[in-house]
Amino acid sequence: MPRTGRKEKILEQASRLFRTKGYHATTIRDISEASGMLSGSLYAHIQSKEDLLFEITDRGAERFLSSLAPIVDSDAPPEEKVRRALAVHMRVIADNLEAATVFFHEWKALSDERRAVIQAKRDEYEGMWARLLAEGRRQGRFQMVDEKSARLLILSAANGVYQWYAPDGEWSAEQVAERFARLLLDGLVTGERSEGK
Repeated sequence: MPRTGRKEKILEQASRLFRTKGYHATTIRDISEASGMLSGSLYAHIQSKEDLLFEITDRGAERFLSSLAPIVDSDAPPEEKVRRALAVHMRVIADNLEAATVFFHEWKALSDERRAVIQAKRDEYEGMWARLLAEGRRQGRFQMVDEKSARLLILSAANGVYQWYAPDGEWSAEQVAERFARLLLDGLVTGERSEGK
């Protein structure tokens, strides 16, 4: 379906409502009223409320994947990749706070087939982080007893940012990322302290 201005407004309002009310508590009427149209008119742009949830979560998944892939594939040192990876992760959240909240919190409300699509993309994203950490360990830059635990720690911390981040708050997305990176790398990097500290 083409991304018309009206469709984008519907998605924007759906993201806001799913974030504030939750997916199940939000009705088609809520979305249509917030979008400034009749409920019947909404169906010219979507087939169901779940269509909106799927598009919001799928776009979120694609933003995370497309932001991380070039960093993982780059020739940068592993510790620099961690910094950049956290920075783009935080930027995706900051730039799409309502949609990111829906992506992290409401995606399990999708039907089995659509949830599997999003789960596969989430797994792909986690796999990129696994590659990044494994590379750092192979190069002797990261000291990890358990790569899986390290990955889960990083992603749990990064994914939870949507719950407290405020665009007009004390820290920018990049400052949050740098603080996280320093905490992580102080426990991961062996030998000399990483550059930029």
